[in-house]
Amino acid sequence: MRNRELTAVILLSLAVVGTASAETRFERTLKMLMPTDRMAQLCDYTAMTRIRKDERQYRPDRAVANAQVDVKISGNTVEAKGGAFRSRGKWYAMSYTCKTNDDHLSVLSFTYKTGAEIPQEKWAAYGLWQ
Repeated sequence: MRNRELTAVILLSLAVVGTASAETRFERTLKMLMPTDRMAQLCDYTAMTRIRKDERQYRPDRAVANAQVDVKISGNTVEAKGGAFRSRGKWYAMSYTCKTNDDHLSVLSFTYKTGAEIPQEKWAAYGLWQ
């Protein structure tokens, strides 16, 4: 899976996260992806929007589900135990479980947990960037 490259492409296509036009653009972009990549991108996007909404101290602009540990995909469920998200130039650990519908365009259930800040000296080892 080219998850990191796809993340960059999709997230760069979103000038303003959370607007109706961005949602439409995002969904159109998702439809161009292979089903497994679509599910991974949808779940990463959901992680960012949920963290932004629920935990006001964070403003996520990037999410990487497999930063520290590879994700597990089973059917319509993504389990990311070693993910990371970036907020205000710093990376933080996160984990989530995300279940999508069959076409991977809607999230049916999503739970997550945020963790500690990831020290900058570990970013390269995890494939994270400024």
